[in-house]
Amino acid sequence: MKILLVEDDTTTIEYVVKGFIEQGHNIETASDGHQGLLLATSMKYDLLILDRMLPQLDGLKLLAALRATGSQTPVLILSALSHVDERVKGLRAGGDDYMTKPFAFSELLVRAEKLMQRGLSQPAETELSVGNLVMELLTRKVTLDGSELMLQPKEFQLLKYLMEHPNQVISRTLLFEAVWDYHFDPRTNVIDVHIAKLRRKFEELGFGELIETVRGAGYRLREGH
Repeated sequence: MKILLVEDDTTTIEYVVKGFIEQGHNIETASDGHQGLLLATSMKYDLLILDRMLPQLDGLKLLAALRATGSQTPVLILSALSHVDERVKGLRAGGDDYMTKPFAFSELLVRAEKLMQRGLSQPAETELSVGNLVMELLTRKVTLDGSELMLQPKEFQLLKYLMEHPNQVISRTLLFEAVWDYHFDPRTNVIDVHIAKLRRKFEELGFGELIETVRGAGYRLREGH
């Protein structure tokens, strides 16, 4: 298996690299976020082990940039930030697992190998579809009943999250966290504005009821017909 470790602590690097090499795995390292993102987006890896607090580019920003390319490489976050809110933040950003420092290599190895095997058995998802609404994740092309929709970046992210949870009521809190990375209610109508923009684009194609407002609860994307 080919692993990329993005970590700036030399002791941790030596410990992790030695352990994986002894287990017969190939492992490469990057000591800052920019280098890590460059390697992660230009080479194919079976697993990315990612520190949170990195020089030049924060680990979660690296992860967000990686996921924005459509990459489904399994990511195990390895961080000293151990509070439950930090772990949730890491998983919401696209991490597949989260371990806190200090750690035992034996546990890291088991978790890493499970993620790598899961990555091998599940092909990367490149398309979302809900009824006749189709989103191509690599090209960021969205079509509704065969007609292409021109979406702004936040509209795309908002629709993507709704398409990942079809027919489910999604609260404003979840949308603020997933799309705007707000972990509080900023008391703005930004969600309503973007929902309205999406609805107008759907209405032009005759699908104005695709996004349903559930009063007091949130929004639901219904399957088109």
